[in-house]
Amino acid sequence: MQIKLDNLVRTYPSSAGAAPEVHAVRNVSLTIPSNSIFGIIGRSGAGKSTLVRLVSLLEKPDSGSVYYNNERVDTLSGKDLIYRRRRIGMIFQSFNLFSSRTARQNIAYPLEICGVPSAEIRERTQRLLELVGLSDKADASVSQLSGGQKQRIAIARALANNPDILFCDEATSALDPQTTRSILDLIRRIQQQMNLTVVMITHQMEVVRDACEYVAVLDSGTVVEQGTVTDLFTHPRTDVTKDFLANLTQPDTAGSDRMIRWSSEGGAYILRFVGDLTGEPVLSRVMRQFEVEFNIRAGGIQRLPSGKVGTMITDITGSQDAVDGALEYLKNTGIIVEKV
Repeated sequence: MQIKLDNLVRTYPSSAGAAPEVHAVRNVSLTIPSNSIFGIIGRSGAGKSTLVRLVSLLEKPDSGSVYYNNERVDTLSGKDLIYRRRRIGMIFQSFNLFSSRTARQNIAYPLEICGVPSAEIRERTQRLLELVGLSDKADASVSQLSGGQKQRIAIARALANNPDILFCDEATSALDPQTTRSILDLIRRIQQQMNLTVVMITHQMEVVRDACEYVAVLDSGTVVEQGTVTDLFTHPRTDVTKDFLANLTQPDTAGSDRMIRWSSEGGAYILRFVGDLTGEPVLSRVMRQFEVEFNIRAGGIQRLPSGKVGTMITDITGSQDAVDGALEYLKNTGIIVEKV
């Protein structure tokens, strides 16, 4: 299911009830490819939640349009809107499970609303429990489930009506890093098995890195950058994107998939290594060929769904001619060089 957004606008009155209005979404245009995982990332207050409410038909835009497979859907109403919403799955940060129901009964709830026969509900809920790896928790109460297990039940419930679009609104924000990774792995596997279009709303660059194929960066209600995740990591264009990537440079006690910065000083150049270049002794070759020295301030490798991207923050010293020659060599080798 391809999703196309055309100049979406949504404003709200100020909290005081007077001007100026809050421009939550400003002329947002996006195309979300069918059968993909698309990330929308932004800081708190960037307009992410408002945008997902517009795209998922929970709210109507003040202007602009939303298309599913070239069919305009933001103008739907009545039974047509209800039917279309039933083909949309939603996952939230807070799980939103019924504490009075068992795991199976929570998954069954949307099917009961739609009047699905009880025998079919039983068969479908069992299949979904197996899909999320919790067939042994069918009769467990919500209070007996861990945070990760609750989110798995929420995912199964979101899939109960066989949706063609799945929205994840900060779905991993309440989970620890290890559980987050397992949930993202599950979402990726489900997306592939069910050919879903998945839209992930997040403020965590780790979520984009680990799960998404495409991404749009939202700031003050506007899309400031979009493209493949690899493009975002290798050619960040805006300060907002660079700030998100900078958050990955903090020390990681888990010891993987983050850059570690051991010097807060210096770092005139950012070098980005894509794919096989992450394992090549490029700097050694440069130092042998040119009279330069590298003072490395930070480094690390990010593992994206499409491959690895290595990032290094470094100073390069030597004569100007030698530094210029070294930079040209790096670029010709395929290293992406950015002067800070």
